[in-house]
Order: sequence, then structure tokens, then C-alpha cells
Amino acid sequence: MEAVPKPHRDVLPKKNKLQTKRKKAREGRNPEPQRTLSGAQDPFPGPAPAPLETARKFRRIDKSKKLPRFESKIQSRLEIAEAQEEETSVRAARSELLLAEEPGFLEGEDGEDTAKIRQADIVEAVDIASAAKHFDLNLRQFGPYRLNYSRTGRHLAFGGHRGHVAALDWVTKKLMCEINVMEAVRDIRFLHSETLLAVAQNRWLHIYDNQGIELHCIRRCDQITRLEFLPFHFLLATASETGFLTYLDVSVGKIVKALNARAGRLDVMTQNPYNAVIHLGHSNGTVSLWSPAVKEPLAKILCHRGGIRAVAVDSTGTYMATSGLDHQLKIFDLRGTFQPLNARTLPQGAGHLAFSQRGLLAAGMGDVVNIWAGQGKSSLPSLEQPYLTHRLLGHVHGLQFCPFEDVLGVGHNGGITSMLVPGAAEPNFDGLENNPYRSRKQRQEWEVKALLEKVPAELICLDPRALAEVDVITLEQEKKERRERLGYDPDAKAPFQPKPKQKGRSSTASLVRRKRKVMDEEHREKVRQSLEQQQNKQEKKAKPLGTRPSALDRFVR
Repeated sequence: MEAVPKPHRDVLPKKNKLQTKRKKAREGRNPEPQRTLSGAQDPFPGPAPAPLETARKFRRIDKSKKLPRFESKIQSRLEIAEAQEEETSVRAARSELLLAEEPGFLEGEDGEDTAKIRQADIVEAVDIASAAKHFDLNLRQFGPYRLNYSRTGRHLAFGGHRGHVAALDWVTKKLMCEINVMEAVRDIRFLHSETLLAVAQNRWLHIYDNQGIELHCIRRCDQITRLEFLPFHFLLATASETGFLTYLDVSVGKIVKALNARAGRLDVMTQNPYNAVIHLGHSNGTVSLWSPAVKEPLAKILCHRGGIRAVAVDSTGTYMATSGLDHQLKIFDLRGTFQPLNARTLPQGAGHLAFSQRGLLAAGMGDVVNIWAGQGKSSLPSLEQPYLTHRLLGHVHGLQFCPFEDVLGVGHNGGITSMLVPGAAEPNFDGLENNPYRSRKQRQEWEVKALLEKVPAELICLDPRALAEVDVITLEQEKKERRERLGYDPDAKAPFQPKPKQKGRSSTASLVRRKRKVMDEEHREKVRQSLEQQQNKQEKKAKPLGTRPSALDRFVR
């Protein structure tokens, strides 16, 4: 009777490892061409090549800096991190080709100055959906107004000096809430989503929801003049009349840090979107940079001869625009030099400044708004000729570009004005980060993910790339302290100990012979390295060819 083999019990024959390696190498040298269902060969096999310049734009690790050699485990982790970062940059560069939208622009006919083009002319030239984004809200009874757009660019909140607070979906013009707080509103900010609203009232800081219901009254933050929200850290930064800069963690409801700027009243504040550093303007003409991890300012920049009126930082963290009482408008380089790159004298002086996502600079001067443009994103705006000019119904009290829309929101004495500024915003958005069309369920999922990825406040610094680098000086200092504390070097190479072998082969003479052999190899390696170092020194000290010998050469060592 034949035995039937049981299922899952068949033992496959073992393959020779050497044959498997040779087969893989042969396949790598001569890969088989990919064929389609019709049998034709693919003329472009493999993944599409990514442009080097585009991949370099997404790269975050600077490979020009050579790190010292570490232990094998640390070195392998660094190599894996570099490989993953390289793959991520290539994927981002390859996916950029799929972005269908392109930024807009405005051109005049036959050398026409674009600053003379009115908003009515732009509204007539664009489509109906874009024309609906230009509107004026006549709210002269409760002005002047401060305004703020949500991170998705879908919702608009504004507050008047006489207590009027409102929030709406400005695209569909659907009102979310409208209340009167019965006291002066100095500033207003959306928090991490459009469902929470921070209002700096005359006395204390209040938090409202999207229905206008008061959720919190934070009495430790009193006499607030300006608000800034750091989305990746869940921190609400407040500047007060008493000269204190306060950081409030809205995820846990605790004050992380309260810093005394020791510069009097603080009414000029903005944030750097690149590194989350707060910029404060003072009455002595300086701009100070602050982080909650340090009690003193990270840097102080002398910008103007008079007091600072307005400060703005572009989205890449490269340029900072300032305006002062000396009627000067200056643009500074924030990449370590802090030197002025461009300056212009304005007839009236700018009281409010704002950068767009693509580097356009808007300045509010009385009842006039001027906009200057550069050559593209992350380029220096040219202050010689304005890109657009618009006159309002009242004096400007707030400016902000709408994210992902070519719109500039202006708050003034007469209400709110939405201007069309072609080429101001990024045409493509990240649906996983800032999705203006997300549903309620998607917003809730995003909030959970954002809370899990919250960045600690202690990591805010001038150069965020330094967090991913190895602090070699601190590492060497820690090694030195550990050697002094233990009395020996735990990372030193252990002496060679031969392993015992079979019976009769681990005699004392054979163990000594094997130890001597390893010691001789190490000694020869040290001698070889010392000879190479001496040879390199001699080559460096060697005189160039063509020089005449001197009698004093014998004294040279």
C-alpha cells in the first residue's frame, strides 16, 4: 500500500547559498526586460528618474558635513536615516510633476504699469467664482477691525474695536457665529482648527467655539495686545501691555513660559513660520527673537532709528520685513547674517505688513495698501515699483493673505475688504495637512494625529535643522566625563581572548601563540598608520619645484 504524503509536511530540498548568490548577481547584471500583455518591451524600464534640482529642494540632510565615525549600531542607524531621507526627497520630487495647478500672475498690456490696474478691472477679467472672492463688508459702526484666516484658508474671523466678533465661511458666505463681547477687541486668532477662537479683549483673554459660546476665560493673560498661534506646538503666544510674552499650551491648558522682555509695552509681534520663533518689535528700533526654551532673546537686531511699527516674516523664514517711525521699509536676511538687503523710504510709513505664501509683500499705509512682488517663491521682493495698489474706505488696522487663495484680507475703520491679488498663494495644497474641503470626521482624525505629533516647546530654536545633527562636542564631553567617573574607558577595545577549541587543541602554548599573532597584527597596523601620517606630513612640507637649495635647509625640521 502506498503511503499518502501528509499536507504541509513536505520538506523542500535546501538550495546551495553560493548558487543563489550567483543567480542574483547574474540577474542584476542582465535584468530581464519587462514585457506588457501584448509582448512588447517597455522602452523605459524601471522607475521614472527624478530631477536632481527638485530632489535637492526637498532634501533636509546636509551631506557636505562629514560626521566622525561612531559605533557600528549608531553608524548603521545614521546610514538608514540618510537612505530613508534620500528616498523621501526623490518621491516628493517625482510627485511634484503630478501637481496640476499653477500660480497666477498679472501682466499689463504694452508696458502698462500693473499698479494702475484697479480691483474692478481684475474682477471683470476673471471668472465668476474668482470674482465672488472680492467683496466689502460695511461695518463702520463697530470698526476698526482685526482679522484672521484659518490654516485651511476656508474660514475668516474678525473682531471690531467696539466688541463685534464674527466668524464665517467666507467662500460660501455662511455665517458661523456673531456676538458682541461688550468690550474692546484688540486681536483675534483661530487656534489649531476653525472650531476654536482666541479673542484678546480689553481685560483678559477669552476662548470661544464656532457657535460663539465662551469656553474659557484666562485671567493670567491680561491686557493682551497681540496674539500668535504656533500650530505644530499647540502654543498660543500673547504680548501684553506690561511687557510680558506668555506661551499658553492650548492642548493641556497650562502656561508653558512667561518671559519679561523688559522693553515696555509690546504691540508689535509676529512669528517665523519656519522655526516658530517669535519676533517682537520695540520702541528703541530693535527686533528681538524669542523662544520659550531660553529666558533671554535669541538675537537682537537694530533695524530702525525710531520705534518699530510692524514686522513680518515670509513663509520660508528667509526674509523679515520691518517698518519704523523713520518711514523706512527694510527687508533683512534671517539666514544668520541679519543684514538689510533692501530698503525704501515711504511717504507715510507702513503701519502693517504681511507676506504671502509666494513671497509677495503687502504694506498698509493709512488708507492705501501697496503690494510688492519678487521673481517667485523664496525670492527677495523688489521695492522699486509696486505690483498692486488699492485705496480703502478707512485706515488699515490689519492685513493677512488668505492661504491657498489669491486673496488679501484687509481690516480697516469701515469694515473688511477682500482684495484679489493674482499669484499670491500656493495653487496646490496638501490634503493630509491643510484640506479646505475636509469633512467633520476628517477634521477630527486630523486633530488626533496632530496631537500625537505635537512638537515640544523646548525644541524651538533659530535653526531647526540642528535638531537632526549630532552634537559632536557634547558627545566627546560626555565620553570624557564617563571615563573620569568610571576610571576606565568602557568603549575601548577589549583585549583579545581566544575561544577554547576541541579537546587537545586548547593547550597553553597554542593560546599564547594565538594571542601573540593577534598582537603582532595590531602592532603592524599601528606602524603602517604612523608611516602613512609621516609621509603625508613630509609631502605637505615639501618645497615646490624650481626653488634653489639653501645652506640653511639642513636646519629645517
